[in-house]
Amino acid sequence: MLRTHGLPQLAEQLLPVLYQHRLMTTSQLQQLLQPHTTYPVYLRRQLNLLRNLQLAGATVRRRGGQGELAWYCTSAGADLVEAAGEVRPRAYRMTEQSAASQLQEHTLAINATGLAFVEAARRAGHECGPLDWEAELAHRLRDGDSRTGDEAFLIPDAVLSYIHRHKNTRTICSYFLEIDRATMTPDRLADKLRAYSRYQGYHPTPTTTRSRTGAAPSGGGAAWQDRYPAFPRVLFVLTGAPTAALNRRTADLRALAAADSRLRRAAARLPAGITTLHQLQTAGPWEPIITPVFGDDATPTNAMLYAAAPSAA
Repeated sequence: MLRTHGLPQLAEQLLPVLYQHRLMTTSQLQQLLQPHTTYPVYLRRQLNLLRNLQLAGATVRRRGGQGELAWYCTSAGADLVEAAGEVRPRAYRMTEQSAASQLQEHTLAINATGLAFVEAARRAGHECGPLDWEAELAHRLRDGDSRTGDEAFLIPDAVLSYIHRHKNTRTICSYFLEIDRATMTPDRLADKLRAYSRYQGYHPTPTTTRSRTGAAPSGGGAAWQDRYPAFPRVLFVLTGAPTAALNRRTADLRALAAADSRLRRAAARLPAGITTLHQLQTAGPWEPIITPVFGDDATPTNAMLYAAAPSAA
């Protein structure tokens, strides 16, 4: 907990959340931190306290929010959070201009997706909390720099961690989340899928040079194995268009994946699925709402079961 400025407990909770998730509306913050309250009177009071202390700022949501405020951590608030050492420091900081920019809805959609998993965890008795997803974590997917024109890093919209509990077992599930608000072409979505395939197969070049911490380099395995117990499932979350249009985008991505020889080779090892934000929010990830990207069978399954295509060529 942050123990400076004499902040109340809820205000202490709000700052790391705003820092890590960049931008959240009042209703999203209520759903995340005070889900059992009907009217967020106390929450608004704490947000206004943070704003008066210049630790948080707010902007009006650009569309669809009916004047709802979206909140972010100011530079002073970010300094406070980083000094407390409770979350991973990030180079990116939200500003008043970026909070009101065209990226606003995309950021809010990422957090709406994370909230859908948190809500599902509450209902099912699983574990997924306010800080269990992070936006835009960089993952190197090739050696060297990017002067050749190839991307050197994979940057998912978010990485989410979820612990699925069943009887006496606990399964750690990680997800690479890609949010599409019907603004990208299906070809661009397929490009993202290709990047995940490259990352899954990326083995850093062994080096004899030790890191600045003195630790020896990893033993030549895949890069992802240093970060995850299993390769995260890739989940495309579609929103921003009518259901029929999103269904067409799902079919288009599946068709592009089937037509690409490199992706067909990756299909047997790369778990990738497609759903909609509306389905995540209304049914939850443990209902059969996720369509597999690969394979002839397009029968939806849930977020625990979808995996690589067993019959891929």
